[in-house]
This record gives sequence, structure tokens and C-alpha cells, in this order.
Amino acid sequence: MSQGRIAFQGELGANSHEACMAAFPDLEPVPHATFEAAFQAVKTGDCQLGMIPVENSTAGRVADVHHLLPASGLKIVGERFKPIHFQLMANPGVKLEDVETAVSMAFGLAQCSKLIRQLKLKTESVGDTAGAAKLLAQNPDPTRAAISPALAAEIYGLNILARDVEDEHHNTTRFLVMTAEKTPAPPPFTTPCITSFVFRVRNLPAALYKAMGGFATNGVNISKLESYMENGAWTATFFYAEADGRPEDRGLALAFEELQFFSEKFEILGVYPADPFRTRG
Repeated sequence: MSQGRIAFQGELGANSHEACMAAFPDLEPVPHATFEAAFQAVKTGDCQLGMIPVENSTAGRVADVHHLLPASGLKIVGERFKPIHFQLMANPGVKLEDVETAVSMAFGLAQCSKLIRQLKLKTESVGDTAGAAKLLAQNPDPTRAAISPALAAEIYGLNILARDVEDEHHNTTRFLVMTAEKTPAPPPFTTPCITSFVFRVRNLPAALYKAMGGFATNGVNISKLESYMENGAWTATFFYAEADGRPEDRGLALAFEELQFFSEKFEILGVYPADPFRTRG
């Protein structure tokens, strides 16, 4: 296994690239065209870790990733919250009044809708935010601008026409750090932790209510509970959840025991330190 590389989805200059540099400055960020490819790079050992975005405070969850997580065979070993800032950038010499079309990932366009309406721009969606900057650098067009992170302007030689154009200043993306290790080292016991898990309830009346009851009676906080379908089956709903604590904590252990009684499938995806960003005011 390579000990010096971290996989992310997108082109060089993407928000995920910036997140890799901030969290793991000693690892080489390695771009991949799709989330599947990034997961596979970690699974095969080409990269030691993966940095995968799962949700954004403005635009919501990155749905594709939630479908990939349980089937990936990877474990979650960390989380990182990254404030997101987008820049409107264009080829050298282009002025703001020349721009007619904003190009970015659909996620990026959604997070900058106020500027797009204000400037009355048309929009065009591409695979990722930094990819929009790369395409513009390769195919100069005075009527087009990319909505991308500042790092992309630096990498692809574009000029920033408007800075920090995201709708909300609190705009933040949460990333999960993934590894192919089957039994990663547990976090220090002095560190507040999050446990991620998936489950499918048995086909019983009020099964979800009963399955989750143990968390309430044992005083365990569930910070996330989301449903998703597996293999397109409408009748078999899986749930992805996150709870405060570790599986060996008495309250969470008892809650998991009750959950499994009402579930036909249960799997822990990772136990990892809670990012201190969670507790910021």
C-alpha cells in the first residue's frame, strides 16, 4: 500500500483537493474523475486514504456518496468540516460585464444562486468545480466564467472577477476520511467520538420506532439518520446513522443491542474522532 497518497473526486484545485491539503499536508492529493474511482483507489491500496464529501450546509447531502459508503468495503477513520468559498473566475483580460454564462458543478451552482440571479447569468453544469476552471483555461471564452475554489484559479491561470460568491457565509462541507484497513486503530479514549453505522429493519409494524427506542432510553444522541434504497428495491430500506460515542460505551452498546434485535442487517462503518468544528458557536 502507498503510504503517501490521498484520493479525492474531482480535478486538481477542487474543494476536496483543498480539504486534503489542509487535513493531510504530508500526503499527495490524487484526483479521480468519479467517487467510484476514488473509493477504488483506496480499496486497491493505490492511495492510503480517501477524502469524500458527504454533505453541505447549504446544498444538502451528496447523495451518490451515501450509496457508495456501505458497499465500498472501506472504513471511516475521520471527519473534517471545511468552510467553502467560491470565486467567479475567467480567462485573463475578461471583465465581469463580459460574462454571460457561469459554469460549475451543479452543487457549486446551487451554492452561488444569488450571484447568478444578480448578474442574470445562464448556467452550465459540469462534473466538478475545478473541472470548470480547467475547461475554461483549455478553451478560452470571454463570455464564460467558472465558479471554483481559489486554488483552481492559481493552478489554471485564471483571474478572479468576484470573490467569496457563495450564498451563505456559513457554507460548510463535511468530509469523511476513508481507509481500506479492516480494523483501523481506535481513536484515543480521551477524544469525543462519532460512530457511523448502517442497518435494515425487520419487516415488522413500527420496526424503525422500536429499533431506535434504545438510543432514547440509554441517553445516546443520534446526530444523523438517513434512509436510502439498496439495489433499487423499494421494499428494503436501509438507514445510515451516526451516534455520539463508541460502541463499547455502555449506553451505545445497549442501544446497539436493541437495534440489532429489530434489524436484519447491521454494520458499523467507522468509529472516529469528532471534528472540533462541531462545537464551534
